[in-house]
Amino acid sequence: MDDFLRLSASTARFTHGAPRAFSFGDDGRLLWFLRSTGPTDPVDSLWVLDTATGAETLLADPRALWTGPGDLPGPLPLAERRLRERTRLVAAGIGGYALSGDGRRAVFALYGRLYGVQANVSTASTASTLGPEEIPTAGPAVDPRPNADGSRTAYVSGEVLHVVPGGRVSPADGARWGLAEFAAAEELGRSRGHWWSPDGVTLLAARVDESALPRRWFADPAHPELPGEDFAYPEAGGPNARVELWVLGPDGARTRLEWDAGTYPYVSDAGWEAADEILLTVQDRLQQTVLLLSADPATGRTRELSRTTHPHWVDPLIPGTPARLPDGRMLTAADTPGGAARALAVDGVLLTGDGIQVRAMAGVHEGRLLIEAGQRDPAEQQVLLLDPTTGALTPLADGPGVHSVRAGSGNLLLTTADADGIRHTVRTADGRELRPADLSQPLPYRVEPVLERVTEHAVPTALVLPRDHVPGTRLPVLMDSYGGPGMQDVCAEPRRWQHRQWWADQGFAVVTVDNRGTAYVSPAHTHAMYRGFSEVTLEDQVAALHALAARHPDLDLGRVGIRGWSYGGYLSAMAVLRRPDVFHAAAAGAAPTDFRYYDTAYTERYLGLPQENPEVYERDSLIPDAAALSRPLLLVTGLADDNVHPSHTLRLSQALTDAGRPHQLLALPGVTHMTPGGTREKVMALELEFFRRELGLQRPGPR
Repeated sequence: MDDFLRLSASTARFTHGAPRAFSFGDDGRLLWFLRSTGPTDPVDSLWVLDTATGAETLLADPRALWTGPGDLPGPLPLAERRLRERTRLVAAGIGGYALSGDGRRAVFALYGRLYGVQANVSTASTASTLGPEEIPTAGPAVDPRPNADGSRTAYVSGEVLHVVPGGRVSPADGARWGLAEFAAAEELGRSRGHWWSPDGVTLLAARVDESALPRRWFADPAHPELPGEDFAYPEAGGPNARVELWVLGPDGARTRLEWDAGTYPYVSDAGWEAADEILLTVQDRLQQTVLLLSADPATGRTRELSRTTHPHWVDPLIPGTPARLPDGRMLTAADTPGGAARALAVDGVLLTGDGIQVRAMAGVHEGRLLIEAGQRDPAEQQVLLLDPTTGALTPLADGPGVHSVRAGSGNLLLTTADADGIRHTVRTADGRELRPADLSQPLPYRVEPVLERVTEHAVPTALVLPRDHVPGTRLPVLMDSYGGPGMQDVCAEPRRWQHRQWWADQGFAVVTVDNRGTAYVSPAHTHAMYRGFSEVTLEDQVAALHALAARHPDLDLGRVGIRGWSYGGYLSAMAVLRRPDVFHAAAAGAAPTDFRYYDTAYTERYLGLPQENPEVYERDSLIPDAAALSRPLLLVTGLADDNVHPSHTLRLSQALTDAGRPHQLLALPGVTHMTPGGTREKVMALELEFFRRELGLQRPGPR
């Protein structure tokens, strides 16, 4: 690997040492966060910033808590490893934490052990701590949650929900209690499965029965002495996990929340609104109808508060919704007529219109709603105050770039991401500004991609050229896009352009396209992917490439490579299989080559049920295209990928072999979908050699 790739690998793509996982506590005085000691340290510790004094205090260092050999224990317990995979967490050490209701106490799991730590403050001194204490558990603990005053902690061990002090609170009925099922955690935005009541006495818990699901298996061929590993997987058209919500009282009382789970099997959100009310959001299997329900925890009876429908699918919830406003009205997500914008509604009446794409509701500040939204180019995001009565907007952070916010009792944490980097600023209620220390590696490149909207669909695109490019010099093109639903590539966040600038400096014109179906342009843009992935994705990618080449004549359309991972891998393989006249070589990583074998919640949202739409699944499968391969294709898969199982890549490779079509296959033992530990950079180095060879690219000279 070259110097850039080594630096990217050693810094976890420039994230080690950056503060993350912020939470305000103690009425906004404390700002909790995780951070390692520097750019090459992968182990995150727990910190707190006292906003009254500006001082930072280290509360828990994983290395100090581990008394065995080495820096940390061995492999993560299985449940914690899978939870980190679902939440896309690559950092070691403390992966996450949960705060008590008063925000002065945190609990966290560390390699199966459970810890709690208290941050004490006074008006005269900064935050202090007595040090974390280990909390006894019944076994390896995952997803701990403290109650309101921090006196009790709920956690899951061995698929059983426990409370300490106390003991087991879930029945021994063969189900898994207290954790989200695969579909909720991977596709529906709900990664937790238990919630304390406001009084800290009662628990709301998910009961998950996966007995009807097929099993998927992994075995590490590099270690044949180790046993295989299996897990339940909800395959498109097949059974889902059966999910119930139960109220577990302190005296052993159990009350099941009642709704039509046969019609609405997905629980995408749940939690306590008050001691006498639980709010839950449920969806039908095709996600065309979403209900917001109010549940009585004493009886389990529910009543409908709102119903959202869409003939295609209802887009995922805007984070922060649904929410009851201080005056009792209900805030929900909605689309404007015609699908021009993602919006907020109050008691079913639209509060925002076509001129703003709402992306998150971050809380209430100074009597107004604090929102993250896009008012200009989809690549940017602003922070605004929204009057819940008039709909009037007041900008808080609206310069170039991507701005986001967290709120805490009058204090705000504003994050700005632009070409100059990522900066976190605390604005206190009394007008001061504080900055948590960022110890990460400064980004090597200042990248300002050329952003353009092209074709009749105004598709967002980005072009990155070599830093030493001489106009008039023809460049081979490297398409580098995700292209799938729920994601946005063309964005002003600077980290995502570092690798693309590296690719450009190898001698490519790097093109990124957010085709129809991707996120944050408009609901209409997203819903263009209804009942079919392949046609709209490939059509837009090709049209955008040609439109950019017409504007930028240095793009050599006689040498076009394409690379991608996950859905981007699907796009890459499809490109050379179906449009070899446009694409001349492809590197396809973790490609879902046949969506009949992908999960229910994601696949059926867009394609429907395979039993009802077999022609859609056949059209979007790459397996029948294998015999048509006429261009170089490099297939890559992680053999421990539980999201896009390696069987997807192996099926395509087998079909290519059966058809006598030469190709390359790179199988990575022990590697998951996230490609951690420098794997991505190692693969990039191999991809570079592949594209140099297949596109006839010369090695660039020294800079």
